[in-house]
Amino acid sequence: MTQTIEPVEITRTRSPQERVDAWLSTFEEALVARDVPRVAGMFAVSSFWRDLVTFTWNLKTVEGRDGVSDMLSERLDDTDPTGFRTTEAPDEADGVVSAWIEFETATSRGKGHLRLTVDADTGEDVAWTLLTTMQELKGHEERQGASRIKGAVHGSNADTQNWAEKKEIEEKELGYSVQPYALVVGGGQGGIALGARFRQLGVPAIVVDRAERPGDQWRGRYKSLCLHDPVWYDHLPYLPFPPNWPVFAPKDKIGDWLEMYTKVMEVPYWSKTTAKSATYDETAKEWTVVVDRDGEEVILRPKQLVMATGMSGKKNVPNFPGMDEFEGEQHHSSEHPGPDAYVGKRVVVVGSNNSAHDICKALYETGVDVTMLQRSSTHIVKSDSLCEIALGDLYSERAVESGMTTNKADLTFASLPYRIMHEFQIPVYQQIAEQDKDFYDRLQKAGFQLDFGDDGSGLFMKYLRRGSGYYIDVGASELVADGKIKLVAGQVDRISKAGVVLDDGTELPADLIVYATGYGSMNGWVADLIDQETADKVGKCWGLGSDTTKDPGPWEGEQRNMWKPTQQENFWFHGGNLHQSRHYSLYLALQIKARYEGIDTPVYGLQEVHHLR
Repeated sequence: MTQTIEPVEITRTRSPQERVDAWLSTFEEALVARDVPRVAGMFAVSSFWRDLVTFTWNLKTVEGRDGVSDMLSERLDDTDPTGFRTTEAPDEADGVVSAWIEFETATSRGKGHLRLTVDADTGEDVAWTLLTTMQELKGHEERQGASRIKGAVHGSNADTQNWAEKKEIEEKELGYSVQPYALVVGGGQGGIALGARFRQLGVPAIVVDRAERPGDQWRGRYKSLCLHDPVWYDHLPYLPFPPNWPVFAPKDKIGDWLEMYTKVMEVPYWSKTTAKSATYDETAKEWTVVVDRDGEEVILRPKQLVMATGMSGKKNVPNFPGMDEFEGEQHHSSEHPGPDAYVGKRVVVVGSNNSAHDICKALYETGVDVTMLQRSSTHIVKSDSLCEIALGDLYSERAVESGMTTNKADLTFASLPYRIMHEFQIPVYQQIAEQDKDFYDRLQKAGFQLDFGDDGSGLFMKYLRRGSGYYIDVGASELVADGKIKLVAGQVDRISKAGVVLDDGTELPADLIVYATGYGSMNGWVADLIDQETADKVGKCWGLGSDTTKDPGPWEGEQRNMWKPTQQENFWFHGGNLHQSRHYSLYLALQIKARYEGIDTPVYGLQEVHHLR
């Protein structure tokens, strides 16, 4: 009994700073001594170490003492971590001490986050969660801040070429006489953010996209589209939106920003370029990629190939009986031009998630007779409630005024392991459900089928697990609740000449059918560009293996295939929303930069493939 009580009393009399300093000192001492059992014993029985590149050259979460032991037994010698220290005063809440830390490894400098709790048996401080992230490679730091380049040359200079002339030469050579080390297929926000990272890290890379201009991926969508995430959540690397930027930016404004960003950040960007085929030479460790650049066939030979075609794959278009007999117009939501051409017509929108709501809202407001066909339940959260309750502490004007930075907010979000993230989200959405009870009651009275996720964890977990099944309400739900957007629940039996026939025999007359039926896995693009064998080799993208709806197990621990090595050598996926494109582009760029510089990158815990699509 004495052995249990004394450490508890000692722990309680120490300040959070003293407790963290003591833990970090012992942790480093055990790491330096290569005493893996001792390090593992410093973690709680139920604990999580999330590593973003520093120890694993991977995005990997290990769980419990056995997970820590296994990872360190393989990776500790090469990593050689030292210099663990806090970067600001730790705090304590609900029996947990939280601390921001920094450290070094043999090849990098990193930042992280530590949560300590007290072991019930020993009374000692043990780690509940640990986040370690690579921020820069030693000897290959970005030239920014005090180390930024001068730009101008003061004094005599034998080089008479100015910046514009050098840039013109580079543009003529790159992809022709000079091969890119990395090729990024897809020039939306993900590809552009990654291209900017490569530029600042000195990795020769080209971003290719079939669009005529950067930003056309947004300009070409339905005219009412706006970002549903607030501006504080959406900054791109290096160049945040100005303080007068709209909270929810319209699509064309985002498109213009991406075009400007590409130019200002000097991202080598080939527009009007379609990747036609790609093959990998196992001997040369090199890709051969054939592209059509505005009618010119160009053969590129990058070492690294990145698919940045969004978090989603090819559009899911259902194959209902009778579709070929329909006498009206039908298209997928990704091809919807907007409402103007359908005034005076009847439209049925098949689906009830984000795109379906946005399209229905725009059609109704233009005077179109529109019906939403809901085939399965949908999670709805009001935009104001999301911003206030779910995002307000990290991504809001309130957060900025309290001293929260984008980088710190991103790392805070990253510090919660996916395994337990839902436990933190459930009370958030319980609060939202209580606050907006009248709103939800009205929706259900109108016949709308609501859910808050399989376990009540709401929007973010639905997004991370399946990337679908929700709508952030910016007005369409009110129209549904009021009956202005007609709502029908049911399953499609067939498409008739005149409309949609449900399985109960009801027919919904339509001049236009919009299939807001989502997208497949990103590896569908791999089958098109490379072959089906490679698509199956890398497997399904996105999801956590939570064994919830549309996210089959087993548990993966991290997003499948995203921003990390895949089962196909020298092949990567990059995508997600603006927040993920910003945050995870750093880790992907550093992994590829290390390979470019010839740094050894032994990958721990390469993801196994459990699902093909």
